[in-house]
Amino acid sequence: MPTAVLTDRERTAVQAYLRLLHTVRAAFGGDGSGPAGPAVLPVVPPSVLAEAEAALEGAGLAGNEEEFLRMVGDWHPGR
Repeated sequence: MPTAVLTDRERTAVQAYLRLLHTVRAAFGGDGSGPAGPAVLPVVPPSVLAEAEAALEGAGLAGNEEEFLRMVGDWHPGR
């Protein structure tokens, strides 16, 4: 499979998406219970969500495209 070089905006979108993903995982904790227990849903800081949304929009992406998810997998394999 040929490796495409990401544009600056695509790379920014991938990095912001991964920060959002790591924030959500951290909020839920390693076992899915989160710091406050399973009954309380964690809140993602608005700034993290806004950063991801702005970066995706800047790259002309919605975040659910097969191509984008492939970029995420290439950037951070096994996650």
